[in-house]
Amino acid sequence: MSHAVPSSSAVSARMSRQASRDTAPEVAVRRLLHASGLRYRVNVPVPGMPRRTIDIVFSKAKIAVFLDGCFWHGCPEHATHPKANAAWWRAKLDKNMARDTETTSHLTAEGWTVLRFWEHESVDEVAHKIETVVATRRATATDS
Repeated sequence: MSHAVPSSSAVSARMSRQASRDTAPEVAVRRLLHASGLRYRVNVPVPGMPRRTIDIVFSKAKIAVFLDGCFWHGCPEHATHPKANAAWWRAKLDKNMARDTETTSHLTAEGWTVLRFWEHESVDEVAHKIETVVATRRATATDS
């Protein structure tokens, strides 16, 4: 993919400051999970897929949790379309969404449960959904 020339030094600086990990929603969800007694790993490499990481991992239960940013991952509710370098950004964001789909498919094929949430979702609801899936997966694993 060709590199776009930043539309301005201000845009370039702003984009370089975007957090790719430990975002406010991630930290808030992790705090709630920890407070409920769950233990997990963070920013774990996706098995067999270099340069990709899982935000929150329950290794034994094989649960991968992603908290996706609305802009970078193409939220259907909040996605925006930059006007400067529009074609380059469209290709970049489409590639991000394709990478998300590929990662989810890869993990699912390897027996993982993949949970994806948007950054705008209620952290309480996200944490509750994760807790429910973890409890169900662990109960199913012990029944086997």
